[in-house]
Amino acid sequence: MGERADVVVVGMGPGGEDAAGRLAEAGLDVVGVEAELVGGECPYWGCVPSKMMIRASDLLAEARRVPGMAGAATVHADWAPVARRIRAEATDSWDDTAAVQRFEAKGGRLVRGWGRLEGPKRVAVGDTIIEADRAVILNIGTRPWIPPVAGLAGTPYWTNREAVETEEVPASLAVLGGGAIGVELAQVFRRFGAAVTVLEVAPRLVGPEEPEAGALLAEVFGAEGIDVRTGVTIDSVHHDGHRFAVSLGGGVPVVADRLVVAAGRRPDLAQLNVASLGLDGSAHSIPVDDHMRVVGVEDVWAVGDAVGHGAFTHMSMYQADIAVNDVLGHLVVPADYRAVPRVTFTDPEIGSVGLNELAARRQGIEVRVGRAPIPESTRGWIHKAGNQGFVKLVEDSERGVLVGATSVGPTGGEVLGLLTLAVHAAVPTTELRHMIYAYPTFHRAIETAVKDLLDG
Repeated sequence: MGERADVVVVGMGPGGEDAAGRLAEAGLDVVGVEAELVGGECPYWGCVPSKMMIRASDLLAEARRVPGMAGAATVHADWAPVARRIRAEATDSWDDTAAVQRFEAKGGRLVRGWGRLEGPKRVAVGDTIIEADRAVILNIGTRPWIPPVAGLAGTPYWTNREAVETEEVPASLAVLGGGAIGVELAQVFRRFGAAVTVLEVAPRLVGPEEPEAGALLAEVFGAEGIDVRTGVTIDSVHHDGHRFAVSLGGGVPVVADRLVVAAGRRPDLAQLNVASLGLDGSAHSIPVDDHMRVVGVEDVWAVGDAVGHGAFTHMSMYQADIAVNDVLGHLVVPADYRAVPRVTFTDPEIGSVGLNELAARRQGIEVRVGRAPIPESTRGWIHKAGNQGFVKLVEDSERGVLVGATSVGPTGGEVLGLLTLAVHAAVPTTELRHMIYAYPTFHRAIETAVKDLLDG
């Protein structure tokens, strides 16, 4: 069986759905290929439902901070409204009918199934071959990576999906991985009453961030009763039909009712059959140029997680915009990754953009650093409970511009906005020094950090 289309989009996650819809609206015949849900991980298991969980857990934490600030408060955690809200947001328990209808209303056609490349402009879905006359756009996303730990395979471990879908909070939980997903889930379930242990093989939590951020988060977790173990060796996992036992370097095993595997995510390029494009199916990313064209392959573009510039919805959408303009022959502003922002939505939030201090030094940049502790800022002092955090700036001192920044605090992700603009637009730090910063706000700590950088 065969079909033809102007454009075939393989993977209808955020970037793929956006690209397919816009190209269809532009009058092209577009086929979207998706084996799971149109919209991808983000609206059903990732960004949106996980932040609903975090919002609920943050409310619990704030209520528990009332004593000493505004009288007395008693709060009883209840997971039921959280589970109901997630199911409602995921459109009646993970149904993408509305998303499909939205795409089809733009003129697109959806084909259900796993897309497999059979050359540059041929996509196989089951027994059907779809020929693309103009372009193929790849947006295959990533899947949870399950480390080859002895005994882990075949056990009823959770990934982020099962953690989001659960209707009950387990009595105890072990989290394998101290990256963004792992720490967010750990804090949520602890605040809803689970005994939580975080196991991380690296020396610290949230490894890509500044060391100070990981250290502060470990301190906060300890105060909340989360058992954080970094630098561990995980020998094996055993499940006896009821509970998990995780053996660590010959020590006493960590025992828990549930085990969340949050050890990272990887694309499955072999299943996509990128070898038919002359690419390595065992690689961790698809090589693309600054127009999102797959390197060395005509008329094939790739966007999103599998490109390797950050597994973020905002990255996928950014790249999709570039690819769409390129396919349509419009003016393209080439991809620029100097100022990629990211936020880990723990409490405190960890927002960062660009290079951390170590990465900048490794690139041979003459680095100057400025810092400001949030608790010492006026807004931090007013906020009092839960005011942990800091602003850290990383400057290329030869050029006098920021190449990276970190904002940790109660609204770390929001404060990051100004810092992202500063890195992206290469705003001179002397200009940042002479701006007017609203008082008293959390973002005013940026001014203090700039003064520390320039005057310290």
